[in-house]
Amino acid sequence: MELSTLSPYSLSKGLFRLAFNAMGTQCEITYAAQSTKQATDFREEILPWVKQFEQRYSRYQPDSLISQINQMAGIDFVTLNQEDTRLFELCDTLHFITQGLFDPTTLPLAKLWDFKAKHPTIPEDDKIKAALQTVGWKKVVREENRVFLPIKGMGLDFGGFGKEYAVDRIIEKAQDHKIENILVNFGGDIRTLGSPHSTSSWRIGVEDPSQPGQARVTLSASNRAVATSGNYQRFFTHKNRRYSHLLNHRTGYPASNRLTSSTVTANTCLEAGILATCSLIEGKKEGLSLIENFFGAEGCIFTDSGMIWTKKFNEYTITNET
Repeated sequence: MELSTLSPYSLSKGLFRLAFNAMGTQCEITYAAQSTKQATDFREEILPWVKQFEQRYSRYQPDSLISQINQMAGIDFVTLNQEDTRLFELCDTLHFITQGLFDPTTLPLAKLWDFKAKHPTIPEDDKIKAALQTVGWKKVVREENRVFLPIKGMGLDFGGFGKEYAVDRIIEKAQDHKIENILVNFGGDIRTLGSPHSTSSWRIGVEDPSQPGQARVTLSASNRAVATSGNYQRFFTHKNRRYSHLLNHRTGYPASNRLTSSTVTANTCLEAGILATCSLIEGKKEGLSLIENFFGAEGCIFTDSGMIWTKKFNEYTITNET
């Protein structure tokens, strides 16, 4: 984890900010503290925690828990600690409430498509079919504090929800430190408590995919989370067909629809992030319905022809230029 600030610096009286790189993205935490000591004590707990979290759950870390589980696929169980168990139980819940759309076992497909390659290619059908045989959260075996991937070649990837989970945990730790006003932003995955001193809520811009860097809508967020999932930055084109990085494990192919991004506001960052991603995979009608049917969630979906939103999404907008 690379820090761009080694200690919390004051933006104004009582308002502090931390900025650092972790989990492959830029992270910022802005918060109000009653003293420099309170601000520093909070920093000294969360920065080591974020570093430890990445080291334990990133599939890119060779000694991480996830790497160990993947290496032992088809061989043996791996022991879990309390936080590990909490994460796996969350996976159970998210898999259930998204009717299987959320699935952390899609690593074999992700490796096959390899969107990080300089020149991505379309895998052969037989390789996609073979990879699909190793995908499926219900295949994962758990016994008390142990987990086992029963098929050689299976693989877990917590990248689809790890940042959002970490954001929620930082909020929990802020509450432990009696910090009441805070905004946590890990690469656009955001959760807030309270508000800045000068306004009644935090303000969060929703980027217009057709004009990157420009906010189409501004959201009011107090004690809320906001997350965006998009396929307009990571994709490749082959024979005039666009292939996004969002894979549909039901087909083995990238999501194929005319949606470009989805932004969801919900009670937790984990909920917002999962709903944003799953709504893009589902498509326009089903995706909007998925968000609307989830308690406490509202959102908007951008298509290549405009923007649609849930019934109560406007309750959270400050400006709406649609």
